[in-house]
Amino acid sequence: MRTFVRVVDEQGFAAAARALDLAPAVVTRQVAELEAHLGARLLNRTTRRMSLTEVGETYVDHARQILADVEEAEAAAARSVKDLRGHLKVLVPPAFAVHQLARHLPVFRARHPHVTLELTVPGPVETVDDTHDVSILMTGHGLRDGDFVARRIAVSEVIICAAPAYLDRVGRLNHPMQILEVDMLLPTLTTARRVLSFTHETALGADGEPERVDVVPPRAALTTIHLDTTHAAVLAGMGVAGLPSFVAADGLMSHRLERLLPEWRIFALTIHAGVPTRKHLPARTRAFVDFLVETFGGGERDRWLEAAGCPTVAAAASVMPASVAMSPVARSATPGSTRKARP
Repeated sequence: MRTFVRVVDEQGFAAAARALDLAPAVVTRQVAELEAHLGARLLNRTTRRMSLTEVGETYVDHARQILADVEEAEAAAARSVKDLRGHLKVLVPPAFAVHQLARHLPVFRARHPHVTLELTVPGPVETVDDTHDVSILMTGHGLRDGDFVARRIAVSEVIICAAPAYLDRVGRLNHPMQILEVDMLLPTLTTARRVLSFTHETALGADGEPERVDVVPPRAALTTIHLDTTHAAVLAGMGVAGLPSFVAADGLMSHRLERLLPEWRIFALTIHAGVPTRKHLPARTRAFVDFLVETFGGGERDRWLEAAGCPTVAAAASVMPASVAMSPVARSATPGSTRKARP
């Protein structure tokens, strides 16, 4: 259709071929194929002149409008990729949305006032949802296989903490086995009991590996799948809980919470921003992922514990190396087994 319109505008096949940088035979063949497709002659050709048929005159007007519409659609699509405007759907775990993301969104909005945001906050998020532009993933065991790309935005250790008033009543913990002597607040589990595994940062066992203690706590004083409820109960002095540092950080800095067993590690959560594909990524999506990395650091160390003045170490194998950021995700290797010390 474009070739036919150019032949009409240039008033000849040879001139159209030069304008389109095509061989004259190609231009002639394309117009002939268009006429065959339509089942109608569009051009009258003689050795001296070329003219539109009656059908051709009608068809060229429609063709010009169609081509203009196509160009407008292509331009709109190109603008959606380049311009920072439009609607952005983000899937995010509730606790991260409440304790971290929401407080930083005004900065993103100020930078990009033509981008609107829609947050979906259903529960844990461990894989990318194709119906959202960005999924904030949070795992302690590596990302699941999937046809998506992800970029690490932060690492958050799960730490043992409690309210100072509660610890004044029951005493501070010096060893993981003392978990058996306090009120534990745990997430709701499908199994009846859960093993809490503690690894010492520096002490080595007889096998030369970091010392590990596995504790099977008694029935918890509170179980809930809702992390913010656990956080509220800990602040109220109900007991001891393991909380991600991004949830506990404000309480640690305001001294409403106290970290216990700082030499012992439980596990670290790795937080990624995942997108369904890297192809034709809209500018608003890329800008939002870049904003998340800028805001939360994207490194291997726990920025929230560092801000609270707590000891922290580089994250373990659950963290995706920076070299594969925004690249296809592969399943992380399963950590090797370690010895156990039962109570």
